[in-house]
Amino acid sequence: MAIVERRAQRTREILDATRTLFDERRMRDAQIEDIARAVGINRAIIYRHFTTKEELFAMTLVDYLNELEQRLAKSQESDLTPPQRIDIITVEFLDYGSEYPAFVDCAQSLLRHRGSELLEQISLERLTELGAAINRCFDHITSAIEAGNAAGVFDVKDPELVANMMYTQGLGILNLVTFQRSIREMNSGLPAMEHLPMPEVVELAKRSVRAIVEAEA
Repeated sequence: MAIVERRAQRTREILDATRTLFDERRMRDAQIEDIARAVGINRAIIYRHFTTKEELFAMTLVDYLNELEQRLAKSQESDLTPPQRIDIITVEFLDYGSEYPAFVDCAQSLLRHRGSELLEQISLERLTELGAAINRCFDHITSAIEAGNAAGVFDVKDPELVANMMYTQGLGILNLVTFQRSIREMNSGLPAMEHLPMPEVVELAKRSVRAIVEAEA
């Protein structure tokens, strides 16, 4: 039992160090050597706990998703209407991603791979853990949509598909927000980059999601 506990403790130390570096530097600027140095171990030890770099990053994403799920849980308050619940989910998702850009990095890095490719890089046990963390977030979306369907204000045939779309679209929006640049064409025909007004982005995102889920008048 002591060996199991020590292994679990070391795994947690590696994840905590990875998360700290991600939050400080963003995922793309954190190297395995930096993580090992922060824990005080050789990089080879990391691969005794995580079979690949992608698996380590996937488990770090689970940490982010667990925090995000707690924020999305605000949508479950009993006095909220289904449209209000969907708005809260949209706002909380964008707020969390803006606060933790490395969450966006992690999520998008895994979305680049097909499911079969992930199975080659991440163990089935940990891929299942990642899927469960994502589904806990999706449960809040599907619950709000199903409540809206029942009330007649939403018309969604496949709530789980919409949850997946909201997740990926939200990540795309956050990618724009993170770089704080939108591309516009100047009078000269040349492209120009401008800072994104976050309040306007959030309002547009809310309207976009509402357009997907709401029933036609």
